[in-house]
Amino acid sequence: MKDQNIIVIGGLTGIGRAVAEQAAAAGARVTVAGRRSAPAGFPSHIATARVDIGDDDSVAQLFAGVGAFDHLVVTAGPVIGSARLAELRLADATAAFNIKFFGQLRAAQQALPYLRSNGSITFTSGLLARKAAPGALVKATMNAATEILAKTLAKELAPLRVNVVSPGMVESGMWGEMSEAERQAMAERAGAKLPVGRVGQGADLAQAYLLLMQNGFMTGSVVDVDGGGLL
Repeated sequence: MKDQNIIVIGGLTGIGRAVAEQAAAAGARVTVAGRRSAPAGFPSHIATARVDIGDDDSVAQLFAGVGAFDHLVVTAGPVIGSARLAELRLADATAAFNIKFFGQLRAAQQALPYLRSNGSITFTSGLLARKAAPGALVKATMNAATEILAKTLAKELAPLRVNVVSPGMVESGMWGEMSEAERQAMAERAGAKLPVGRVGQGADLAQAYLLLMQNGFMTGSVVDVDGGGLL
């Protein structure tokens, strides 16, 4: 990955930050983009930019500012609760889809003029795309839609490669606002139910994104990194 240019949308925290740090350590030039400013202590050798993945103009401005690049990774996603159909607010579902599904579609479309043909796009879905659970209607459908989006674009945009990483339970800010004690307790409860005995960390997931960027024979793939959660 030495001297390749990578953009990570959603790269200021969590999985995206781990991807950015591992890619930079491998010699890539990395730009991370998110809605907020970089947090305190963010690595100074990784460039940062502002973007609202739910807004066409904002996404277009991001890519125009960076110029030609090799790989796009999108890890941005909404924090949304688990509502059953009777209690579901369609406005909340629409807002979540605009970030998770249409945000990734928007990023791919706007990136096309700048992506090199031997590069890649890597989306992010989630375990619930293929593991039905009551109350997970919105999460499941937008993740499943992301996976078929990637497979379709892998054929349509070839030789540009398009893949997906599907995380399971990962300790990150996507769990919402909670104290460190609450976060640790939740991680221990969830991890005890998995074959590997723990929840995932950003570094676990980042290895999958780097694999998909580096391996030129992988396209249309969905890589599960879930600690055995689908089992």
